[in-house]
Amino acid sequence: MASGFFAILDDIGALMDDVAVTAKVAAKKTAGILGDDLAVNAEKSTGFLSSRELPVLWAITKGSFVNKLIIVPIALLLNFFFPIAIKVILVLGGLYLAYEGVEKVVEYFLHRSKPSHVEAKEVIQEDELAEKAKIKSAIITDFILSIEIVIIALGSVLEEKLLIQIMTVSAVAILATVGVYGIVAIIVRMDDAGYRLMKASGEKGILSSIGKLLVHSLPVIIKILSVVGTVALILVSGGIFAHNVGFLHHVLYTLPSILREFVFGLAVGLASVFVVIAGKKLLAIVKK
Repeated sequence: MASGFFAILDDIGALMDDVAVTAKVAAKKTAGILGDDLAVNAEKSTGFLSSRELPVLWAITKGSFVNKLIIVPIALLLNFFFPIAIKVILVLGGLYLAYEGVEKVVEYFLHRSKPSHVEAKEVIQEDELAEKAKIKSAIITDFILSIEIVIIALGSVLEEKLLIQIMTVSAVAILATVGVYGIVAIIVRMDDAGYRLMKASGEKGILSSIGKLLVHSLPVIIKILSVVGTVALILVSGGIFAHNVGFLHHVLYTLPSILREFVFGLAVGLASVFVVIAGKKLLAIVKK
């Protein structure tokens, strides 16, 4: 009895060692997409009132966990029964990311200032709607980026047993969510931490200087993340097209991979934005 029990423990220990090794390899391969995921989600999780930052971030984090719960089993099943579906889903997700990234650029250059005299009630309603819309957009974007993370992690353990595949992909999915949104939470609360340091030190000494640095750095970091997040959307989408669309394998192959992927993402994004704008105008004409 005792020897059988210890044999089971030994098997479990060996399995955990195997999963630790495969998870480490998978994490290295997904490092690039995790960096893009951080930039995109940090940009989407900022821009709210201080009192709403953590509730909004928690709502997005819960949505991210739900995304992983949906994606991981579906990816494993599709990889076993219908592998080609993985590529189709990736390309469709790439279309969405390309559209969202380029749409931000187009909106920035074509932005029109809103009227300054707006009733307070209307502003509150707009803020509530904007918050819900931003949470929804962040969860959708997280869903697509999560697909990419899960597929890359799965691709790194295709030669392993099914149990190791399941445990490795699940571990990477959990670590991705906890790691990304943990760092995002630190970023969005930098200013509060800075104010507390300044208050605790009586605005004197090194602690006060650190607090001021945190407070003044946050707006700069948010602006940088906004730009990096937009570029990341285009790059991730371009990478999806470059690796999963057959005829693109030999297009612009002399360019560095990062520039090549950016060009693909930008081109597809511009085309999708044009199609959406044209479709909306056509629909408006038909309604009239």
